[in-house]
Amino acid sequence: MRQTVPMLGLWLGLAGASAVALGAFGAHALRDVLDARGSELWHTAVSYHFWHALALGLAAFAVPGRARRTAMALFGVGIVLFSGSLYALALGAPRWVGAITPLGGVAFIVGWIALGVALVPRTPR
Repeated sequence: MRQTVPMLGLWLGLAGASAVALGAFGAHALRDVLDARGSELWHTAVSYHFWHALALGLAAFAVPGRARRTAMALFGVGIVLFSGSLYALALGAPRWVGAITPLGGVAFIVGWIALGVALVPRTPR
């Protein structure tokens, strides 16, 4: 467990910092670049990115085990696929990139289920 704590902290910090940085980038640098639809996509991407960075932090407090690791991995995959595809679409990526978005959504959903499982108290056998 001790060896994974620094990596967990690194991933959590990276997820949170990148959400804030991309939010600020969208609000300032892209303000006059994105049309209304692109701005809406960017906002949605940042929102899900940030909430799931927080979910990674919540997962850090779950009981160590497979469900916790699964939740954390799926939240990371969800951020990349869901938010990443929306960021790309907002910046003009081809429409087919939108087919990736639901895969990230599924990763988020299964990640929350895994986190729930990880937080269920274990009874001694």
